[in-house]
Amino acid sequence: MFWTDSLDIAIELNEKHPDVDPRFVNFVDLRVMVIALDEFNDDINKSGEKILEAIQMYWIEEKE
Repeated sequence: MFWTDSLDIAIELNEKHPDVDPRFVNFVDLRVMVIALDEFNDDINKSGEKILEAIQMYWIEEKE
């Protein structure tokens, strides 16, 4: 997965962290969680606020 795979990342995060409420995850922690995913293969320095916000929004949708 790459940073641009926001929905796929959100699905994986939801599966790996079912007890976490994504509304309360800050971007620093979210970035660490994404990088820790086994399927993540992108440059860790390519993330930005817009990408992390998209991942968080998809994750919130997955929770609902």
